[in-house]
Amino acid sequence: MTRKPELKGRPELRGRAARLAHLLPTGRAQAARTPFVLLVVLLLGGGLIGLLVLNSALSEGAFRLDDLQRETKELTDEEQALQRDIDAYSAPDALQRRARELGMVPGGDPAFLGPDGKVKGVPSAASAARAPLVLAPEALATATAPPPSPEAAPRSPHTPTPGR
Repeated sequence: MTRKPELKGRPELRGRAARLAHLLPTGRAQAARTPFVLLVVLLLGGGLIGLLVLNSALSEGAFRLDDLQRETKELTDEEQALQRDIDAYSAPDALQRRARELGMVPGGDPAFLGPDGKVKGVPSAASAARAPLVLAPEALATATAPPPSPEAAPRSPHTPTPGR
């Protein structure tokens, strides 16, 4: 039986291992490593730069979210304050007080007009007791000031003087 010479650095193989060994290159194949190393370095560098950009975008988004949450809180506080004011103005005792300040009086018993034209109920007039009329601040200033006297009023050049 003839033996195949051993390959450099490889022991002699038999059987299945020998058949598989024929599939492998026999010589020491030197693949160019520089392009592969360059590709790996570029991929790693690109990945790191991508992560840096993504991290910066996320940080900017977090700051924007924080600003929007703060603004939402301020607007919610303002809305609640306005709602408290509305509730205070629409309370029954506040409405009654404001109506009295405006000179309104409580109405009497109402009467209703039916669809056939008949009056149901006995109407009564509103009470005549009126609260003092409260004027707006602008009207109050003119109402409390004494009317100007005719002598103190400046004359226009076109008005005739009395006695002439």
